Amino acid sequence: MADPRGFLKSQREVAQRRPVAERVNDWNEVYPGGIGRALLPIITEQAGRCMDCGIPFCHQGCPLGNLIPEWNNLVRTGEWTDAADRLHATNNFPEFTGRLCPAPCETACVVGIGSDAVTIKNVEVSIAERAWLDGNVEPQKPEWFTGKTVAVVGSGPAGLAAAQQLTRAGHTVAVYERDEEPGGLMRFGIPEFKMEKSILDRRLDQMKAEGTVFRTGVSIGHDVLGKDLVARNDAVVIATGSTIARTLPVPGADADGIHQAMTYLPQANRAAVGRPVEGAIDAAGKHVIIIGGGDTGADCLGTAIRQGAASVTSLEIMPQPGVDRPANQPWPMYPVIKRIASAHEEGGETINQASTLEFLKHEDGRVRALKVADVSFETGAPVAVPGTERELPADLVFLAMGFVGPEQEGFLDQIGVSFDERGNVVRSDDWASDVEGVFVAGDAGRGQSLIVWAIAEGRAAAAAVDRYLMGESRLPSVVKPTDRPISLG
Repeated sequence: MADPRGFLKSQREVAQRRPVAERVNDWNEVYPGGIGRALLPIITEQAGRCMDCGIPFCHQGCPLGNLIPEWNNLVRTGEWTDAADRLHATNNFPEFTGRLCPAPCETACVVGIGSDAVTIKNVEVSIAERAWLDGNVEPQKPEWFTGKTVAVVGSGPAGLAAAQQLTRAGHTVAVYERDEEPGGLMRFGIPEFKMEKSILDRRLDQMKAEGTVFRTGVSIGHDVLGKDLVARNDAVVIATGSTIARTLPVPGADADGIHQAMTYLPQANRAAVGRPVEGAIDAAGKHVIIIGGGDTGADCLGTAIRQGAASVTSLEIMPQPGVDRPANQPWPMYPVIKRIASAHEEGGETINQASTLEFLKHEDGRVRALKVADVSFETGAPVAVPGTERELPADLVFLAMGFVGPEQEGFLDQIGVSFDERGNVVRSDDWASDVEGVFVAGDAGRGQSLIVWAIAEGRAAAAAVDRYLMGESRLPSVVKPTDRPISLG
């Protein structure tokens, strides 16, 4: 440990975001120069707050098994290249997780028992950005080729992690993506102000240089039949994600102007980088209501504000959580507390404990308002409180209520995989589906989850595929399909 009293001498400090009045007028990251560079002036001291615990619970909080005390210590002593090596040993894409992961490692940090946790996520992204800045992120080409071919369906974090690991193991890997460019929700779901797509593109360039092939604009199940894909490859990895959005079955839900968040955000993200989008949804001058208070709802909020919405109101059915850890979620569990995304600082109103009873329409069929009511949880389930009904004006409504499973029609039905009671693809302890040679990683098998779980599962599934093809594998495998976050017990 570089500084045994570091956590006593220094307070937690994070990078300062750009002023709201400045950043809402562009689509750039909300941190000056990007978060990694914005953090560099303070990060050495912050890394020194790490206690190098005898039992580092941050390891249990992180599905990737990141060697957090090791790279904290290396940053504290200025050994940035070695820190990057230790970070990349467990995480293919730390610049993604350092921006987008909610950092369950920090809620498990031992310093957090009696003080503010170490800024683990900030140190992580700083190491990654410094490595790119110094030119230390280079292609890792395989030493030899196995002659085996693997198809990865889906180019989100799970698919990319699996593909990079398998390519480095010497297999010939093709990633199939139905959109025009790879990246999945990282490209088309995550707004520029959270992660500029240049961050994604430079990692994809590394993967291409290593030998991974990307076949974009190809819909497996339509352009290529699922059974044909399985037949022509030695192994297939399903990494299609959980993409069936949850709906809100109340009267008037068919009104014009009601859209799923993942219809709105991909259009806005394409437009933000200068691509023409025919018939794009535009919030300019409109009263916008977002149903759902999670990260996707916050992304819609920040996007609508940048488009010039007249007002933005977010509805959340659950009570507003407190700022302190609840007594029933003690350390090191991941607690339900109030978290402020950058978009929440930029405007809009949030109404908690509100339920939508009906969408009200104009005569032409467009939405004009939501009929909502307060809800009570006295009986456990949310129940509308009589007498609290009211109307909220709305020109646009975005549904950001999460996802219920992968798309079964087409590819998955064609190859004949089985599904569990939640609609996810069934998989064994070695990540295999019940179809020979077909493996499952990420949200398609796990259900909607975090980017850090997707990367961890992609890496572990790659090791399982490598063993299936070669009889053994040197690829690391940290998580199992049955693993769950520490907060769930």
